[in-house]
Amino acid sequence: MLAGRVRGRVNPLVTDAALAGALAIVTVVYARQGYEARYQREGWPPFGFAAVALSLAVNLPLAARRRTPWLAFTVSCGAFVAYTAAGFQPSVNLWGPLLACYTVIARQPVRRAAWAAAVTAAAWVGSGLAAHLSLELSVAQAAIGVGIVWVFATGSRHLAQRNAQLAELTAQLEREQELRARHAVAEERLRIARELHDVVAHHLSALAVQAGLAEFVFTSDPAAARQAVVSIGTSSRQALEEMRGLLGVLRTGPDVGDTDRLYRPAPGLTHLDEPVERARSAGCEVTVLVSGQQRPLPSGVDLCAYRIIQEALTNTVKHAGQGARATVSLEFASDRLRGRVSDEGGKAPAALPSSGLGLLGMRERAKLCGGSLRAGPRAEGGFEVVFTLPLAPLDTTGGS
Repeated sequence: MLAGRVRGRVNPLVTDAALAGALAIVTVVYARQGYEARYQREGWPPFGFAAVALSLAVNLPLAARRRTPWLAFTVSCGAFVAYTAAGFQPSVNLWGPLLACYTVIARQPVRRAAWAAAVTAAAWVGSGLAAHLSLELSVAQAAIGVGIVWVFATGSRHLAQRNAQLAELTAQLEREQELRARHAVAEERLRIARELHDVVAHHLSALAVQAGLAEFVFTSDPAAARQAVVSIGTSSRQALEEMRGLLGVLRTGPDVGDTDRLYRPAPGLTHLDEPVERARSAGCEVTVLVSGQQRPLPSGVDLCAYRIIQEALTNTVKHAGQGARATVSLEFASDRLRGRVSDEGGKAPAALPSSGLGLLGMRERAKLCGGSLRAGPRAEGGFEVVFTLPLAPLDTTGGS
């Protein structure tokens, strides 16, 4: 039962109040017993009501030493000076002002701390002289007592400052981690949005062109119309498959469905025949030319090149349309991949609308991979997209 309770931290104000009350009681009891045993024979005045009241005034303010350290010190030290000036046995109330001085040094600015130390030392010297000690011994006693308090209090101050700095740094690190996490989430959302744009734009453009072709030749060439309808079904199924795989990363929980689809590798140049065949089924004649030493590419570069070519073919299908001829050229150099997608234009049944985001997305992809891309009309007619992506230098030394 007790082990299951939550142990809260004790309130410092309660601790200070208990300490002040205990110190006041011990002081009064000790002083009265000391008077009966020894102080009376030494000629000190009786420890009566006035002495008890002043002793309480010296010790009880310690209950507020953390909340109002300077006020607690002022009251305690002032009562101690009044107690000493009244002629009562001075060594009884030495410790209350010293503890109040410690609190001021540990918690107040340096100027106030120095004033508190000087006042406490002076009060201790006066108390020593009132106790019939020599000046040298009184000064030494005050210097040692206040000096020890100063060392410990300044150490406590520095520790508190370091703890505050560490707490601030910890909070700052937590904020930075949260910002980095948010930035990572934003980047991931941007990546998913870019992938969705490429998938949806490519497939829907192909579907629109194929549907237009089927309608255009529905009566004149039923076989071509039937083939266009078959291509529509194939393209739509491929689009759904890609979108399911892409959106699967957004799902959470144990029931994620087809894990093979969820963790399927991203497409690359080895899958280039898929967008090429879709463009061909939409009535665009596509030629693929590859030169140089073809080799596996880093996943990011591979996906970037695939998406750029896919988007360029999509634009060709959308804007050049039926009868267009496109050429996809890939050149594998030793330290870079150069690609070109160009078309000669064609006769489209109807131009499809464009948001212009495709070209922006292609440029951003190339830039993220450290490459470059330019796109625009050709002088001899048509349109072209040219991109360059850096690669690790090809090892030509023949070493294993």
